[in-house]
Amino acid sequence: MTEQQTNEYPTKGYAAHAPDKPLEPCSLNRRGLRHDDVLIEISHCGICHSDLHTARNDWGGSRYPVVPGHEIVGYVRAVGEDVSGFAEGDRVAVGCMVDACMECDHCKQGLEQYCLNGGMTGTYNSKDRRDGTTTRGGYSDKIVVRKEFVLRIPDGMDMGAAAPLLCAGITTYSPLKQWKVGPGSKVAVVGLGGLGHMGVKLAAAMGAEVTVLTRTEDKMADAKALGAKDILLSTDREAMKAAANSFDMILNTIPVPHPVAHYMPLLKVDCAQVLVGVIGTLPEMHSGHFLGRRILTGSGIGGIAETQEMLDFCAEKNILPEIEMIAMQDVNEAYDRMEKSDVRYRFVIDMETLA
Repeated sequence: MTEQQTNEYPTKGYAAHAPDKPLEPCSLNRRGLRHDDVLIEISHCGICHSDLHTARNDWGGSRYPVVPGHEIVGYVRAVGEDVSGFAEGDRVAVGCMVDACMECDHCKQGLEQYCLNGGMTGTYNSKDRRDGTTTRGGYSDKIVVRKEFVLRIPDGMDMGAAAPLLCAGITTYSPLKQWKVGPGSKVAVVGLGGLGHMGVKLAAAMGAEVTVLTRTEDKMADAKALGAKDILLSTDREAMKAAANSFDMILNTIPVPHPVAHYMPLLKVDCAQVLVGVIGTLPEMHSGHFLGRRILTGSGIGGIAETQEMLDFCAEKNILPEIEMIAMQDVNEAYDRMEKSDVRYRFVIDMETLA
């Protein structure tokens, strides 16, 4: 049986039409409201490295035209007939996923991001579970999302600054919670970019003593301003040797393949280095790095309930990303700058400029 829907919603956006072409204005139609849908007018959307990689097909599998964007905030403008708890004007958010089966063991545990039935449905460049169309992201003026995947922006939280929390925030919050970081914990954060600066802020707010691992001393002032107690130069062999067996967790946010084995001796017994940034093949590792019962693992985003928990925690602790607001028309320049690490620390698009 075909599900009854309202009329489609004409939508303005920006899309990549080929891996070697810049993003440019586009028109698309958002689906009409299903019984369990929410229509959101997008006010801001953060820019993630994943947006750039998908637009340029760096990972393969990009479904053009690609409308990126999974750090979305905005306002409810309409709801489906079976939606309760959301009303027009509510401040809401959408992160990296817009659907999952909601029936498997993982979904029932609040781990929708690890859905066992085909995986989560990504906010863009995924196949819609019901009609098979390709999902399009937040570089647009509106989006329609299943109600279970719509989050609330806490009262008083700045909408624009909140946007990167939907990816950079939850990507770092989730492993910190999983590894029970809190008062008395010693956490090392590798990398001080979009993810790393959020990792520092969140770990410090949880009560941990935070050290930033970096190659150069020029990050010292920034690291301490974000809440770190110290930095450790990964290029200083004596300092690294002295720091062996020091950390309860290493949060590794570097987004490119690199020698992660270099950091393993810094861990205490039964403690973990968690990779949240690396996409690609890791350099070969020697088994000796694990004989001290040290763990190398990875983490994606969090589930919906944990993402809402993260938003509420950030509101309580007054934690927001450091952002640079840009116009939609400047997105290609922002991509170029992001590749050069010329951003402190996250770009956010003001969707009013789309008009």
